[in-house]
Amino acid sequence: MAATDIYSEYDDFAWFYNRYWGEEFCRPALAIFEILLFPHLLVGNRVLDLCCGTGHLAAALCERGYRVTGLDGSRAMLEFARNNAPEAEFIRADAREFKLPERFQAVIAAFDSLNHVMRLTELTQVFRNVHATLLQDGLFLFDLNMEDEAEQLGQTLEMIEDDHVCVVRASYDSETKLKKYELTMFRLLAGNWQRTDLSLWQHYYTEAEVLAALADAGFKQVKTYDAHREFGMTLSDGRMFYLARKD
Repeated sequence: MAATDIYSEYDDFAWFYNRYWGEEFCRPALAIFEILLFPHLLVGNRVLDLCCGTGHLAAALCERGYRVTGLDGSRAMLEFARNNAPEAEFIRADAREFKLPERFQAVIAAFDSLNHVMRLTELTQVFRNVHATLLQDGLFLFDLNMEDEAEQLGQTLEMIEDDHVCVVRASYDSETKLKKYELTMFRLLAGNWQRTDLSLWQHYYTEAEVLAALADAGFKQVKTYDAHREFGMTLSDGRMFYLARKD
């Protein structure tokens, strides 16, 4: 895969993601990190923010004294990330293929980022890459959207302001386990309205599939946490957090 082709479809979405979603997830995610991850880290530890998006979590991690590297495939997302988290280092790379010279005490992949990895074989490769970049006894914390009854319903979300409009139409196919987001976006730039249409996809994996992929990648110690039931997180009733430790 050529570097110019890495996740380029997310570039058009970056402005809206930065405006509406990056910070929205950051706050509840940090509350869970305070319980599951931060007690195991020391100030100065290296943390890799995998699929870091617009860098809101990277900024929060830097504020806590960690040395943060963010990795994402979208050039536009990374432009926002560098502004949002100037103390972090950012690298453009594919989560399925990356190799880094540094080793990290922790790796995070937040806000169902890994649902955008569309094949189980590729998700397993992501897990292998993470395992290789972790220090011994290092931690891998990530969340995934899981199938639940709410996913069977069609969903529409609208953001309408004087200089921009974003309409998101979501649908789910229970046979293929694929969630489709159809976005229509307008921005008023230099006095002209510009329209962009975009489709984004997520693959919903079962817990058994995820645990098997983690084991295949070398993670033997894994704990799972239902975000809604155990932490009261309401961004998705089917969201699951996984905490894996490298032996």
